[in-house]
This record gives sequence, C-alpha cells and structure tokens, in this order.
Amino acid sequence: MKSIVILISGRGSNMQALIEAALPVRIAAVISNNPDAAGLEIAKKHNIETCVVDHRKYSDRAEFDLLLADKIDLYRPSLIVLAGFMRVLGGDFVNKYKDKLINIHPSLLPAFPGLGTHKKALKEGVKIHGCTVHFVTSEVDHGPIIIQATVPVLPDDTNETLAARVLLQEHRIFPEAVHLFVEGRLKISGSGVKVCNEISDN
Repeated sequence: MKSIVILISGRGSNMQALIEAALPVRIAAVISNNPDAAGLEIAKKHNIETCVVDHRKYSDRAEFDLLLADKIDLYRPSLIVLAGFMRVLGGDFVNKYKDKLINIHPSLLPAFPGLGTHKKALKEGVKIHGCTVHFVTSEVDHGPIIIQATVPVLPDDTNETLAARVLLQEHRIFPEAVHLFVEGRLKISGSGVKVCNEISDN
C-alpha cells in the first residue's frame, strides 16, 4: 500500500475528508507549519502521526523548505498532499518532489489564483465558480490540472455562502484525485493531465 504525507496549516477539513474517504493508502503523517493548527488534533484522534515544522523559527524560506523536506523524507511517501497548506514552497522543494505534490485550490484555475478567491469571483460577477486539484509547480496555482468541480454563483451569495458550497466540492474531488494518483491512473502530458482507465503499479 502506498503512503502519503498531508501538509496542513489550519482546521484540516480537507485532510479530514481524505481520512474519512478510507482510501487505499496509508497516511504516514500529517505535518503542519502551524503548531496551533486544529487539524493536528483531528489527525491524532485517528492515530495518525503528526509533526510540526514551524516556519516562524527559520530565517528564510529555503531553510524552512529544507527542514520540511527532511521531515517528509522520513516517511518515504509516494505522494505529498497540500490540504490547506498556506505556505508558498520554493522551486528547489517543488522540483525535489516533481509530479508527487498535489494541491487543492478554491477556484477554477487558471481563474483567481492566490488568496481571496470567493471575493474575487463575486466582484467579477462570474456565474460559475468552483475548485481545482492540481499538481504543484514552481508557478503558484498554475500546475497541471487533475480534476475540477463547479458550483453556481447565486444572486444573493456572500463570501461565506459561496465558500461553503465550494468546500463541499473540495471534500468530494480531493479524495478522488488522490485515489486516481495512487492507482497510477494520472499521466502528465505537457501542461495537462490524462486520466487512464487502467490501473498501474508504477
């Protein structure tokens, strides 16, 4: 069974969705850059090993990335999952785990990268919003897209109501994307991702 490591920074709702999906993987560890992340307690309740690499203790991003990578490598994961991990990772880190690092983002990329996606969607007056699971590259929120889900933007939506509907879709598609990866069914081709019908052991 393949192992994954999940990186979080906060409440860990997407991490919890992955745990509750009972995927055919071993969650080797949950690592956070925030010692107060509520998700750490959720992981402990599920008997998952946890670790904190507090970014505030390091002088620069490169040093933090190096220590984070050292912790990850202890678990030898097949996949590293960014589930609400609120740190931008440097190019060396991303390249080290090329094609083994996925993230979920609360917009239909390439629209609205970065923070404040729901506010941006409402301001721009879009009729469809959603979320994206993608491979991580050195360009933030621009990696090859694995899967997306949409929600309608309603006339009376607020940031909170729109975010809540998008989050439900995040909880649905994130486990699906991880499942496809561990089955070896994702093939990156240029800037795109092909989902294969046959399961691969690679």
